[in-house]
Amino acid sequence: MSPDPGCKVDATIDQYGLETADPRHESLDDGLLARWTGASGHSESGYRTLTEWFNKRLLKRVYDEHGRGALDAQIDADYEALTAGDELVREETIERLSAAGIDGEQLLDDMVSWGTMRTHLNECLDGSKEQSSARTDWEQNSIDVARDVLIENVDEALTSLANKGELDGTTMSTVEVQIHLRCDECPTRVPLAVALERGYVCDQHSDTTASTRTHS
Repeated sequence: MSPDPGCKVDATIDQYGLETADPRHESLDDGLLARWTGASGHSESGYRTLTEWFNKRLLKRVYDEHGRGALDAQIDADYEALTAGDELVREETIERLSAAGIDGEQLLDDMVSWGTMRTHLNECLDGSKEQSSARTDWEQNSIDVARDVLIENVDEALTSLANKGELDGTTMSTVEVQIHLRCDECPTRVPLAVALERGYVCDQHSDTTASTRTHS
């Protein structure tokens, strides 16, 4: 199936002239498929990992065009700043890029989401791969049980606070729990679902075996 000309991934590739730097692949799309499926000697990657890889390629391309040479560490730091939830950090990064002649707002807008990457791989490129069965059900069941117990305990505490008149509106609210993983070596903090999707907690310290688990 030929790529959809309306697909944002291919539109971004065309707009910025993104090309593969890997001799194993004829195009960036071929490289994306190979990384997704684990072909041509690549480790199998998830949608979020590929989205991050693609967007960083875009960032590096723009930097090169503007003579803003940057090491991978700088690309990683700027990408994190642009896509993190801290609005102040994002605005400061966009201002620094603007001083270098780079439209940070446009660059951020041209980056793709993991949902767009998923659609691109499955529909535009007609890709497919076997679902991994390496992770058994007991791990997810254990996580679900722990989350349910936590929610139940919080619900009981909220009911008690409401009965004491110390907290209003508990009957019209729902307790939500999301598990995050935090790297011990740097400030990186990601939802568990994201870590499972991409296969690691922190890209920079992916070989680190220990991580601190937190609830929010």
